[in-house]
Amino acid sequence: MTKYMGLTESDREHMLKEIGIESMRSLFSDIPEQVYLDGKLNLKAALSEMEVMKSLKSLAEKNDDLDHFICFLGAGAYDHYIPAAIGQLLSRQEFYTAYTPYQPEISQGTLQAIFEYQTMICELTGMDVSNASMYDGATSMTEAAIMATEALKKSEILISKSVNPESRQVLKTYAQFRDIKIIEVNIIDGQTDIDDLKKKLNENTAAFLQQSPNFFGIIEDLASAGEIAHANNSLFIVSADPVSLALLKSPGELGADIVVGEGQSLGNPLSFGGPYLGFFATKEKWMRKMPGRIIGQTKDKEGKRGFVLTLQTREQHIRREKATSNICSNQGLNALAASMYMTFLGKEGLKQVAELCTQKAHYMYDELLKTEKFSQIYDKPFFKEFTIKSKEPVKELNSRLLREKIIGGYSLSQDYPELVDSSLICVTEKRTKEEIDNFVRKAAKLNER
Repeated sequence: MTKYMGLTESDREHMLKEIGIESMRSLFSDIPEQVYLDGKLNLKAALSEMEVMKSLKSLAEKNDDLDHFICFLGAGAYDHYIPAAIGQLLSRQEFYTAYTPYQPEISQGTLQAIFEYQTMICELTGMDVSNASMYDGATSMTEAAIMATEALKKSEILISKSVNPESRQVLKTYAQFRDIKIIEVNIIDGQTDIDDLKKKLNENTAAFLQQSPNFFGIIEDLASAGEIAHANNSLFIVSADPVSLALLKSPGELGADIVVGEGQSLGNPLSFGGPYLGFFATKEKWMRKMPGRIIGQTKDKEGKRGFVLTLQTREQHIRREKATSNICSNQGLNALAASMYMTFLGKEGLKQVAELCTQKAHYMYDELLKTEKFSQIYDKPFFKEFTIKSKEPVKELNSRLLREKIIGGYSLSQDYPELVDSSLICVTEKRTKEEIDNFVRKAAKLNER
């Protein structure tokens, strides 16, 4: 962040003289007079540098953050530990160059970093090819649905109601402008209703989209859903938590044609909701239908290892009507953070993170049930998030916890009205036994207001 930029009145006059105009107002001569502000802005008097810094710090301290609060909130954004080396390396200025390596021959470092990212995403998902990342999990899932309709020339997408509600909303927004029909498949006991899926599949279904672990944290039966989708000549799209893939069978092994997801949990901070990154991987068969770009490995004329933009079917490189997507960017710096995270942890480290999440989540779930102030909603296997019903409204419960500097779970009734007084609670590897036990104690004391 630039903390100081010197620009004097004489500097302004010099620049105006160089471009041949007399005033700043002349720069905006095309703007009609009637839209100009008649008077001065209602701003406070100028402050000294010391006063400005003090004021800004005072404003910042009004925010609550995870350095001072303990977080049990997930629902799509997760408080995982980020190794200190990631922040240090990301701050190097060579990583803050243009996100697109328009001159590959002098962008070998950037290309190699993206290539390594693609390789690790393929290993996690069990897919053949990955792109260079996308905006976030929701848009990545939406682009997968659009890709399926384009590939099969069909106009309907089936999606389980157990998929993240916000992602479903994004999909519906895109679909209405592309004449794609979105049909939701019901859930039963926290999982996709397979019988309802069979009923709703038809000859115009391009793909069925399922999330696992789903929004309730429950692990879905991907293999069965994939077989049913393929029997209907439809594609099977899976949205996955990348950390869970260190423990579970990859979606590729279970029949997925496209695997997408939110990559924030791979070394990226919560950051008040972004920027994040969406990962996107598919089988080689559908590679040329995939949005974004792909970095490939090659050899130069001297036989040295090098990297190139292998496929770049986006509108910046080809005709707009031929482009696979109108997404012209990727989250390069966020993808680099994900690459660093996966590299530093390695296969065993990522597996350990996943195991800790699972063990701690199940411990907390059992402890809450023991208080008899909470009850079970679904009896299904879960990863790091679980649903639970409390004897008091979730809003009141979370307000009490917040006063204790604890961020409680997500109120499920916001998206699923039938789940009254029900929370979605997340437990990552960062949560200690003491923090979990403290949550249980505080949450179980209904009389404390």
